[in-house]
Amino acid sequence: MWQSLRKFVFLLLVVGLALVGYQFVIRPAQQSLCESQERLEINRMKLTEFERTTNAALDLTTQLEQLQTAITFFEEKLPPTSEIHKVLEQITLIAQKQGLHPKSIRTLGQKQNSGYVEQPLEMKFEGNFTAFYSFLLEIEKMPRIMKVRKLEVDKTTQLDGQINTDCIVSIFFQNV
Repeated sequence: MWQSLRKFVFLLLVVGLALVGYQFVIRPAQQSLCESQERLEINRMKLTEFERTTNAALDLTTQLEQLQTAITFFEEKLPPTSEIHKVLEQITLIAQKQGLHPKSIRTLGQKQNSGYVEQPLEMKFEGNFTAFYSFLLEIEKMPRIMKVRKLEVDKTTQLDGQINTDCIVSIFFQNV
């Protein structure tokens, strides 16, 4: 009997030691492991977000370079305001080369915008429709940014194909 009590006490001690070991060693180790895995998962998510942000930043850098190239391109097409007389001279020469008779070419009030100036020109021509069409094509080929704001074409009663035109063309310049 004494021997079975000893075995029972030994069994209780072994079971108690296993419970104490589980309570004070294994359970804290499992909790620490779970916390470490959660921190690791959070860090992985942060790293993934950082990689996405880095890729987006690289894309933005590429887009910024493209925009800078486009700005440079358009600034090259915007001459300084001091060159308006050259543009007026070129337009007059193109009109005369196409056989149009300028009735009047006059500048209207400048419109100041951020970074550029818009100079509208009111032009009245008389001549052949084909010549006027060729004039518009030549103006379009000029290395300037221009916009036709108003275009009125009236047929004259004297000759076939003869027209009177009234148009407003805006020329854009750098705001220097």
